[in-house]
Amino acid sequence: MQHHIPVYVGGEALAQLAEFCRASSFRAVALVADQNTYPALGEAVERVLRDDGCDVHTIVLRGDDIIADEYYIAKVLLAADAHERVYLAVGSGTITDIVRFVSHRCRLPFIAVPTAPSVDGFTSIGAPLVVDRVKVTLITQPPVAVFAHLPTLCAAPQRMIASGFGDMLGKFTSLADWRLGHLVWNEEYSEAIARRARRAVLDCADRAAEIGQATETGIRALIDGLIESGLCMLDFGKTTPASGSEHHLSHYWEIRLLWENRPSLLHGAKVGVATVLIARLYDHIKRITASQAADLMDRTPQPRPEDETRTIREAWGPIADTVIEEQRAFLALDPDAYHRLKQRIVAHWADIQDLAAGVPDADRITSLLQAAGAPSNPAMLGLSDDEVARALCCAHYFRNRFSVVKLSRMLGLA
Repeated sequence: MQHHIPVYVGGEALAQLAEFCRASSFRAVALVADQNTYPALGEAVERVLRDDGCDVHTIVLRGDDIIADEYYIAKVLLAADAHERVYLAVGSGTITDIVRFVSHRCRLPFIAVPTAPSVDGFTSIGAPLVVDRVKVTLITQPPVAVFAHLPTLCAAPQRMIASGFGDMLGKFTSLADWRLGHLVWNEEYSEAIARRARRAVLDCADRAAEIGQATETGIRALIDGLIESGLCMLDFGKTTPASGSEHHLSHYWEIRLLWENRPSLLHGAKVGVATVLIARLYDHIKRITASQAADLMDRTPQPRPEDETRTIREAWGPIADTVIEEQRAFLALDPDAYHRLKQRIVAHWADIQDLAAGVPDADRITSLLQAAGAPSNPAMLGLSDDEVARALCCAHYFRNRFSVVKLSRMLGLA
């Protein structure tokens, strides 16, 4: 399903926002920002809308580490008044996700006003939230419009720009995983949406240096790519066009950091680093022939369900039962079904080689991240070798997806 969300990116975003609100009869709004995004853009949005006759109720969230969790959701609800208002999310990913959830549960529309090109979720229906210290994604609603003020995006903190670029580069591996899952695990797939997502990531990769320098041309390419990626997820109805193994690693690290009361890391920074690790697995796949793949799988025993279950419990702790259920289809494969899966992999090996060829090698991904000023290895995020190894071992259990990590395990490479 093709969605048509009005999107404006440029220097006149605030005037365009006011005109949109007037034309849509949105005369009462709840503006949600934080202590950083309010002075960066929220105050100007508030002034422009009030000058245009809007009734603006402003909610500014404060805290050293604002996350999309129960506490800040409750803060927004407690600060809201009794009037019916359209919500404005003036911020980056966290503010947008809080407002997306609150507006949906209040059965009210919201408008996204990004202050940094940091994530691809601005146009998504999914709200990634932290509930009981566990990361969950709840299906909510997309914005009714997006107004991105380009000068504000260019002035965003460099680490947030780099995070957005890391999130975009993850599309190289997520698109490969998506097609791989379609070929051998019968996952739903859309070639048209895959082409759109690939064009978006290629446009961003071509402008890595300009994005790192925060030029208008580079930042426009980045926010356009992030918005298009979100629209791809929205049109497909799932996150698979934009989320694969690299996101599974990111989710694993994020959940572990939450459990250990360690500082959170920007989503895109984790995704960018994870993309290098997953690209390295694809590098191995590129060098294997079909006959070698068949031989490697014949020599690698099928994982025993009891061993897999024990590993999941050790890795995922309090949410292990949910993860085990997510893996039920794979854990339930009997020897005949597992053999048929191996046969499908060999039969599609030429296609697998083709999709692997679409993933830049790990060194190229590293160079692109460095050009944009983004973290390019786990140590730059404060992640240990053990945390990397555990993620590569256990993160894939998080979703019922057939990714390059599962393929590498079947080949005895991981």
